[in-house]
Amino acid sequence: MATLNVPPVPPSPRDDAIALYTAFKGFGCDTGVVINILAHRDATQRAYIQHEFRTMYSTDLLKRLSSELSGKLETAVLLWMHDPAGRDALILRQCLTAENLEATTEVLCSRTSSQLQYLRQVYYTKFGVYLEHEIERYASGDHKKMLLAYLTIPRSEGPEVNREIAEMDAKALYKAGEKRLGTDEKTFVQIFSERSAAHLTAVDHYYNSMYGHSLKKAVKKETSGNFALSLLTILQFSANPAKYFAKMLRKAMKGLGTDDTRLIRVIVTRAEIDLQHIKAEYLKKYKKTLNDAVHSETSGHYRAFLLLLLGSNQ
Repeated sequence: MATLNVPPVPPSPRDDAIALYTAFKGFGCDTGVVINILAHRDATQRAYIQHEFRTMYSTDLLKRLSSELSGKLETAVLLWMHDPAGRDALILRQCLTAENLEATTEVLCSRTSSQLQYLRQVYYTKFGVYLEHEIERYASGDHKKMLLAYLTIPRSEGPEVNREIAEMDAKALYKAGEKRLGTDEKTFVQIFSERSAAHLTAVDHYYNSMYGHSLKKAVKKETSGNFALSLLTILQFSANPAKYFAKMLRKAMKGLGTDDTRLIRVIVTRAEIDLQHIKAEYLKKYKKTLNDAVHSETSGHYRAFLLLLLGSNQ
């Protein structure tokens, strides 16, 4: 469930474009007005506002936002302005060119099969290169094989599970990992890339009941580095997406300093999907509301914008 709060009768995109232009005019930008408009508009409305702004003022709204805003607020608002697939494409482009394979893995392995198929098309349209070729270039070894397989192989997204096959998969993974000396990574790649989220959760259940511990524990024992990260991300996202993202947000905020890139990425990409569920999981796991956590880690208009996307404090 989304946290985005859109007015019951929102102003027309034309009125929003005029209000934004007025906020930009004069000495300094009325940032409060800008974030109050944009944080309360959905992806379609934001696209219409951009179109109106270009038509009326012969200038690109994203470029204007970039010149009027700065720092973490600029990063968050500019990312928010895109539609979900375009945003993911942009995030991946930035992660890959910076050779940030951890973030690349987190994004790719926490998207559904249909989202990934569409993302591949959008990536090529935007950047003129295939996402698969980018992964070939920047990733390596079993990690590269896992990402390519997960990106390109279509998977069912329904709740149906063939219990017999799930049990066979659990046995195959045990045989490929803990039962032998060394690890047969090919079997892990095959099962993790071809099976649905519901199926993988059932495999984990069978693994636990047959071998006395979770598949997650086996993955940690048998694999390492970014390959392990890809398997663990798929496993955790399959079992409970909201819980997975709650953990990512906690990771972004715990310890000394804040990983603002991750914080922005998760809040902005999930606000129109399931941020309400993520907030509930966060409260359940960490005994603190996500709003309070974000409030204590951020400041100024940047804090205000993220809190608007998070919605009411509960």
